[in-house]
Amino acid sequence: MRTRVKICGITRIADAQLAIDAGADAIGLVFYEKSPRFVSEAQAAEISKALPAFVSRVALFKDADEQAVNSVLAKVEIDLIQFHGSETVEFCEQFKLPYIKALGLKGAEHDAEFLISSVENFKSAKAMLLDGHAPGEAGGTGESFDWSSIAAVDKPIVLAGGLTPENVKQAIEVVHPFAVDVSSGVESVPGIKDKDKVTAFMQQVHAASL
Repeated sequence: MRTRVKICGITRIADAQLAIDAGADAIGLVFYEKSPRFVSEAQAAEISKALPAFVSRVALFKDADEQAVNSVLAKVEIDLIQFHGSETVEFCEQFKLPYIKALGLKGAEHDAEFLISSVENFKSAKAMLLDGHAPGEAGGTGESFDWSSIAAVDKPIVLAGGLTPENVKQAIEVVHPFAVDVSSGVESVPGIKDKDKVTAFMQQVHAASL
């Protein structure tokens, strides 16, 4: 099965186009103000409008309130929501869009039990995103975690956290995720994607899928 790719933290139309040209399936727009990859609604609307068909637009929120999420959805074309905080399943479901629930696994007590119970709780999620930060913290840190600790679950897995062109092939071979999600691992500086790194990352993903 081909591993899908989301390139997150897109802040410019040029970087969105770079990701698409390299073969990315989705781009991520970060609406968490403390992130160096934060985009305003106006920025996001321009980026989203520029995307072609068959490229998914993913909005990332971390512990945003209902009003903030609805404001983005009213102004920006979004296909999928990624919740990266302590949101409840009821909160995630109310926006009537497909969603992904992110889990921070670094230092999580009994990682396998934590993942299994989270999957059971978020049955309506389209996938679980596993990141290298600690539970409750923000993503985008570039930190990886012990991939071998991931339990087998009946839910598509999106692997994130510290992925780079140098390690993504190994990560895919260990975890066999439905998709991988990269941000800092393909940047020249936070929020600005590097063409050579994006190209190399995609090449390694394809090599792992052969």
